[in-house]
Amino acid sequence: MTDWILPLAVGAATGVLSGFGVGGGTLLLVYMTAFAGVDQRLAQGINLLYFLPAGLLALPAHLKNGYIEKAALIPAIGAGLVCAALAAWAATSMEVGLLRKLFGGFLIAVGLMELFGKEKK
Repeated sequence: MTDWILPLAVGAATGVLSGFGVGGGTLLLVYMTAFAGVDQRLAQGINLLYFLPAGLLALPAHLKNGYIEKAALIPAIGAGLVCAALAAWAATSMEVGLLRKLFGGFLIAVGLMELFGKEKK
């Protein structure tokens, strides 16, 4: 009866983190595959759909605070939609093991960039 409480709490927490730009979608993906037993492909598809409302809800606050470069908004949205569609299509033709390894490598690369990357002034 209470099996929905943890997924709801994780979804809410990662939604808040997404609004702050922390990468809540990535954390949601890790939760779904490592703890909830969701297939990697399904989890990545859910993650792509999850980003749309999370990004839309964060957009007004980022616009208000001046964090959005309005001239780049339309090209960035277009490129994001095209790349998300291409990546989803590519993921459906890959073996799940390879997909997991690529995602793990991506997380390691991002983590290393965050740890050792130069801070912009």
